[in-house]
Parts: sequence; structure tokens; C-alpha cells
Amino acid sequence: MTPYERFEANRPRLRAVAYRMLGSAAEAEDAVQEAWLRLDRTGAGHIDNLDAWLTTVVGRVCLDMLRSRGSRRESVLPETEPARTTGPEDEAMLADSVGLALLVVLETLTPAERLAFVLHDLFAVPFEEVAPIVGRTPDAARQLASRARRRVRAQPEPPERPAGREIVEAFLTASRDGDFETLLSLLDPDVRLRMDEQFHNLPTELHGARTVAQFYVGRAQGAFPALIDGTLGFRVAPNDDTMLVVTLTVTDGRITSFEATTNQDRLREMEILPL
Repeated sequence: MTPYERFEANRPRLRAVAYRMLGSAAEAEDAVQEAWLRLDRTGAGHIDNLDAWLTTVVGRVCLDMLRSRGSRRESVLPETEPARTTGPEDEAMLADSVGLALLVVLETLTPAERLAFVLHDLFAVPFEEVAPIVGRTPDAARQLASRARRRVRAQPEPPERPAGREIVEAFLTASRDGDFETLLSLLDPDVRLRMDEQFHNLPTELHGARTVAQFYVGRAQGAFPALIDGTLGFRVAPNDDTMLVVTLTVTDGRITSFEATTNQDRLREMEILPL
């Protein structure tokens, strides 16, 4: 097998590790692509255990990304690797496979705790291999995982599918498909949409089901469900760089309000978890 073929055989596992570390399908793909770039530069000829080497690289990349979440970099794809996309369907599939509850709890851990717990408890990586990734001794890595395990067990678990999620997903699908009648059926007659500030010449407030439905026809191409500070909604994030988030209120099966945030200072302070 060529180095690229060996890497591809490891890709699903590496992406699963990265997603559990980062909670974002796009960032996970970035981490895996970075591992490929490093393998391409290093060459596989002198690597005795490629599986372990790739896990180590992805772990270190994720650790660096967690420690510097405020700065984003563009994903650089190797020329021999076809471009991959991470759309709403990818985010939803990964989140469902991991479990929203676990992702929310993992967000409370330090980067080192999170890495030790994910690698050892979820992927059975020995502490002797975890230790150099987090820069600790095996005993210290064991303590990190133990501390993380206690915190995971102590945290109350949120529901796996928050109330109203199906409505949000149906709304975004109808918006992407330009399905005005379905949009209308999902909205309360007195629904309101509010923006926190002027954004791309869009209105800062809209009122009424027909007006809001008309506004959203065809607009949700880059939007996908998310929990925003624990509230159900969706975000628009080209290249995984959040442009705006919208929180929703759902009452009796219909959306009664949209609150959109576009201010970048506020967005950086928010906890945004893809669903």
C-alpha cells in the first residue's frame, strides 16, 4: 500500500478522534488533513507503527487547536487529496454518532484532560502513548483521564435531541429547498425576527409568518442546527468561521421568534455546539 492508501485506511478513525476532541466536523477535517500533510512531508518509510504515529499527530494538532480556538486557519489540502466538504448533514451525522450529551460535557474539560480522556477511554490508547502527546508522564496522563472521567460522570446530561430540533431541521431544509408553504406551516402567525445590528443591508426586524417565510426562502444554504449557549438554533459558518447565529423559540410545534446575533465580539463569547 502507498502512504496515501495507508492514511486513507486510518481516516475514519482519525476523524472520529478529532471530532470528539473538537466538536466540529470542519475542524476535525482540518486536523486530519494536517496529519496527512505531516505524513506526506515526513514519509512513511521510517515509521514503525503508522496507526499510532497518526493518532499522535492528530492528538497534538487537536490540542493546539483547542488551546488557540480564537485564531482560525484555512485548511490546506494536498494536491493528491480531493477536496471534501462538511455540510449540515455531516455535522448532524457525526453529532448523532457521538452523542450531544458527551460533546457538551467534554467542553467543560481542559484541553489536556479532554485529550487524555478521549484517547484512553473512547479509543483505548495506552497511557504510555497518551503521555508524550500531552507532555506528561504516563502516571500524570492517567490522572488527567481519571479527573476528566469524574467530571464527565458528575455532569447532568442534556437531552440527546433537544425539544424542537426536528422543527429546526425541517425549517432549514424547507429554506434550502425554497419551499415557502412548508416554511409558513412551521411559523407562528405572529413570529418575529430580530437582528442585533445591521448586517449586509438585511432588515433588523421582521414580523409575521408570511414576511419571515419569504425572507428565509433559499437563505439557509450555509446554515445548520446548533446549540447556542444552551439554546436551540442554527449558525451560518462559511469555512467554519461563524458569521452569525440565530436562536429560536418553539411553542406548541411552531417557531415564535428568531434572535440573530452578528456582532463578532458577542459571537466569540458564545458557546456554539453543532448538532
